Amino acid sequence: MLLSWTSSQVRAAEEPLLAAGVPLMDRAAFALATRVAGLLRERRGRVGGARVVLLVGPGNNGGDALFAGAFLARRGAEVVALAIDERIHAGGAAALVAAGGRVVPAGRAAAGLASGADVVLDGLLGIGASGGLRGGAAELVDALAQRGPAGPLVVAVDVPSGIGIDDGEVPGAVLPADLTVTFGAAKPGLLLPPAARLAGRVEVVDIGLDLAGSPSVARLDAADVAELWPVPPPEAHKYTRGVLGVVAGARRYPGAAVLATTAAVLTGVGMVRYLGDVGDLVVARRPEVVIGVGRVQAWVFGPGVSPDDASQRRRIEHAFEGVRERGEPAVCDAGALELLPDRVGAHVVLTPHAGELARLLSDRGEHVDRATVEAEPLRWVRLAHDLTGATVLLKGATTIVVGAQGATYSQADAPAWLATAGAGDVLAGLLGALLAGRADDIHEDPSLAAALAAAAALVHGRAADRANPGGPVSARGVAVALPETIADLLAGA
Repeated sequence: MLLSWTSSQVRAAEEPLLAAGVPLMDRAAFALATRVAGLLRERRGRVGGARVVLLVGPGNNGGDALFAGAFLARRGAEVVALAIDERIHAGGAAALVAAGGRVVPAGRAAAGLASGADVVLDGLLGIGASGGLRGGAAELVDALAQRGPAGPLVVAVDVPSGIGIDDGEVPGAVLPADLTVTFGAAKPGLLLPPAARLAGRVEVVDIGLDLAGSPSVARLDAADVAELWPVPPPEAHKYTRGVLGVVAGARRYPGAAVLATTAAVLTGVGMVRYLGDVGDLVVARRPEVVIGVGRVQAWVFGPGVSPDDASQRRRIEHAFEGVRERGEPAVCDAGALELLPDRVGAHVVLTPHAGELARLLSDRGEHVDRATVEAEPLRWVRLAHDLTGATVLLKGATTIVVGAQGATYSQADAPAWLATAGAGDVLAGLLGALLAGRADDIHEDPSLAAALAAAAALVHGRAADRANPGGPVSARGVAVALPETIADLLAGA
């Protein structure tokens, strides 16, 4: 699991070490230089003769870049630091010059100089900055951001300069990084959209911080998902493995019912009960599904249910009574979102995309649009959780989940090809199966619903990649890939 910590938590962990004289900057700079040297060897076979440009601001990030540049210069690299401000780290600048590097003001030729480098280190702003890049720094970054595929590799020092450190906002110009080498702990902005797509690959360097408090945002990996997965014991039967009720689809949108039930069956739930008007089509494609009412441990509501579908809406409203009275976990998707009661528990997982989340919030007096949600997704997902009480999973290239007790996850496992019709129906069925399989545990710990939602997002993305690596996928193909994807995750554990 990758855990992230806020800027205030990181600074609080640094303070006693700095007061004791621990050389944190030396540790960070050496680790940064070592990683850059590795990139140079991968790209051109050696460090000697490579051209490295440092973008240096006035803070400690600039100092990290300068000391790293000094290490690289001693290895034979040609290192030039472009100083955006006169107030750069004096010790770092002296070390670079002593090692044979140069420090020059960032003037008009700066973008051209940086574009011709093998590697550019972005050390303009660190975790103490806010509000984005301004002035000459913003102009330089704008120019460099136009680099083509043959341009330099960009390594962000701790964070890409100008991102929202704790919330992932992008208030202005940011130089997209190929790699971010972050010190002590990942920062939330490296995991959260829209900034996450600008961070590239994230590598955490241990510099000896003792971080206190709860992490801000977590990202599950395969081992975490395997630990969460409801693997049946030898004595299991279909009822102990979970029964999932699905209210989805209609004659107008029958595919949503087929996809949601197919995903649930192939995820491995004990039984799927379907309620709706297209049971004949569902059974024709998934004969394991049982049609009609009966005992269930969890629900999926809403895929393929339109506002004019009175019969399905009545079924959802009736089923919500069990969700509220008996605490049955539920996935509330698409057409069911507008039927959500004013308050529910965290055992109810909402799965909107940005437009649906904007409508949900607007119905509750917060007038936002899709673009606003996409610009500050963490803020609005947290508000939706606060207003409804539900666990909220915001679908997107990077999926955000917020649940009980502040549990927050960010998953970026899906290929862009997964943005296709029906993919959300598959996710709903997959997540519903997980909720059914661990319904008793969710009753005891409602925050578990958020972890299971994040796990579903990881499996969903990996199944899409397995369905057709590097190419287009269909929602049905993703569902069909679920059993092997899950088996691989469990075998790896």
